[in-house]
Amino acid sequence: MKVQIPDKLYFKIGEVGKLADVPPHVLRYWESEFSAIRPKRASSKQRLFRRADVVLILKLKELLHEQGYTIAGARKYLADHGDLADDQHETPATPQPELCHALDKIKEELLHLQKLLAGKRV
Repeated sequence: MKVQIPDKLYFKIGEVGKLADVPPHVLRYWESEFSAIRPKRASSKQRLFRRADVVLILKLKELLHEQGYTIAGARKYLADHGDLADDQHETPATPQPELCHALDKIKEELLHLQKLLAGKRV
């Protein structure tokens, strides 16, 4: 099962649940059982999962639901296989040169604006 993970920094628990096809309460349980799943908390206390968390959750679902591992077995598997990168989950693409160039130009412009604003302060 190949899941395409959207190119975002953070995912809400509902989004992760849809990607992994598991309910939010299961994600909260996995979070309590696996210390590697550490979502950030927004000021509203909402869980915000990073891409690495989503990849780990997809791997957990595969281990628990598809391969029949127990929680303890999955924990041991993850401890033994620290690298979760495999062919079943899409990894982030290498940035395109055009995008990098555009971002560099934006950065230059922002730095220029920062210098202009700093010069006007008294």
